[in-house]
Amino acid sequence: MSQPKAGDRLPDELPDNPMHWAADWLEAAAALPESRNPNSMTLVTCGADRQPSARIVLCKEIVPDPGYLVFYTNYQSQKGRELAQNARVAAVFYWDAIGRQIRMQGAAVRSPPEESDAYFASRPWGSQLGAWGSDQSREIASRAALIAQLRERAAGLGIALGDDTASLDMAVPPAIGRPPHWGGYRIWVDTVELWIEGRDRIHDRARWTRGLEARGAHEFSGGAWHGTRLQP
Repeated sequence: MSQPKAGDRLPDELPDNPMHWAADWLEAAAALPESRNPNSMTLVTCGADRQPSARIVLCKEIVPDPGYLVFYTNYQSQKGRELAQNARVAAVFYWDAIGRQIRMQGAAVRSPPEESDAYFASRPWGSQLGAWGSDQSREIASRAALIAQLRERAAGLGIALGDDTASLDMAVPPAIGRPPHWGGYRIWVDTVELWIEGRDRIHDRARWTRGLEARGAHEFSGGAWHGTRLQP
């Protein structure tokens, strides 16, 4: 499907699969020179206490068919603990420069281990070490204590850090394996809302929904999408 330009409208006959439009919009935002993190999205989780929490994470991929997106995090973080209690999530992308917003809802499940392994191996060594060095969302006494913890864990991995944690006191870092507490999530989407900014608040807005059925630890099968226009 062709990419709509900023200021264009959704067609009179809504697309059969909004996930293709979502992927196209993300690609268009990434092409903007002023976009530092065009793949940033607000992720909302809610644990057993029913208290919603939100934070920005980076969407690493939108897979239109069969219909999920991917992000990576520490499984023991607040979001990870909440997802273990309640897999339902909401996510929002907003690109002010092009006047577009995407809202999504769905079920989050852990990515297959081989997918997480491959992505972790592609990260810079500093980011790999950070996944080992930080107990994300846990309390710590001070930044100095965090740096000391990072150095201790680096030493346990055979990594000699320089005077600062961003440099090495060795020619080449050893291979760093993925921590068992870190990896990807797939958000299998069952609700999508596309929004295009319009003049005088006459925005273009539509929502699609579909059914999902679990097909194992990492997969769902999705039914047909059903779209409807919404008033702005």
